[in-house]
Amino acid sequence: MTNHQLIFSIIVPTYARPEKLTACLQSFAKLEYPRDRFQVIVVNDSTEISIESTVAPFEHQMNLTLLTQPNSGPATARNTGAFAATGKFLVFTDDDCTVTPDWLQTLEKRCRERADCLIGGRTVNALPDNIYSTASQQLIDYLYSYYNAIPDRAKFFTSNNFALPAAAFEKIGGFDTSFGLAAGEDREFCDRWLNSGYGAVYAPEIIVYHAHELTLHKFWQQQFNYGRGAFLFQQITAKREENGKLQHPSFYLNLLTYPFSHTPGIQKLLIAGLFVISQVAIAAGLFWEKNVHYEK
Repeated sequence: MTNHQLIFSIIVPTYARPEKLTACLQSFAKLEYPRDRFQVIVVNDSTEISIESTVAPFEHQMNLTLLTQPNSGPATARNTGAFAATGKFLVFTDDDCTVTPDWLQTLEKRCRERADCLIGGRTVNALPDNIYSTASQQLIDYLYSYYNAIPDRAKFFTSNNFALPAAAFEKIGGFDTSFGLAAGEDREFCDRWLNSGYGAVYAPEIIVYHAHELTLHKFWQQQFNYGRGAFLFQQITAKREENGKLQHPSFYLNLLTYPFSHTPGIQKLLIAGLFVISQVAIAAGLFWEKNVHYEK
C-alpha cells in the first residue's frame, strides 16, 4: 500500500434519513486518515428525495461522490456505489452509523495482514436507552458469538461494517439484488463469499456505532422482514447441502438465554421477552414470504 494510492472506497446507501446521514458524514470528516487515500460514495436510493444539500457541506472535507438511483433497496444501492468505486478495498457501512476516528487506520492493519479476506468489524448500539434497539443489537451480538467464535474462520457479518478487496467483490457479482429489503442480503453475500473459496476474519477492534431508533412496532417489522429474507436466503442456497439443514436446538436455547448473561438487572427480562417476540416475528415473516412465493 503506497502512500498516494487510493486504498479505501467507503460505500453508504441512504434513503430518506438526512439527519442520520449528516452524523455519518461528520464522523468521516473526523477520520484520522490521509484524505488522498480514501473516497466516500453516498448512494441515494431515491430519485424523489434530494439530499444534495445534506452532502454539499462535506464535499470540501473529503473525496465525496453522490450517486442517485430509483428506489431499489440497499443491495442494489451498495452495488451501484461499489461498481463506481476506485479504491483497492471496498468498505460498507450504513447511513445510521458513525465510525471511530481510527476506523480506517485499524482496518488498514487488518487488510495488510489478510488482503484477500472479508474483514468484519464490531457494531455497537448507540442508543442504549432504547430497549428495542438494545434487543436488536443483542440479537446480532449473539449471531456473531455463534458464527464468528473462531475469528479467523468467521462466517457472518452485517453489511454496516465490513471491508473486502474490490476485485473479489466484482468477481463474485456483488450483492444479490433479488433482496429488495434490508434483510438477508448480507447473510447471502457472506455465504456466497465463503463458498467461492475466500476467507473471512472477525476484527472486533474495528468499531461503528449504530443509531437505529426502534419502537415495538418497528422492532416487529424489522424481525418480520428478517424472516422474509431468511426464506429468500433458503431458496437461493437450497443447492448447498450445509444450508439445507435446520440449526441445532441448542442454537435457539442459547439464543433465548443469551440476555440473562449479557444484560444487567431487570432489563434482562425485557430483552429476553423481545428475543421471544423476535423469533415469532421471524417465523411469521418466513411463512408469509413462503405463501407469497408459492402463490405467484
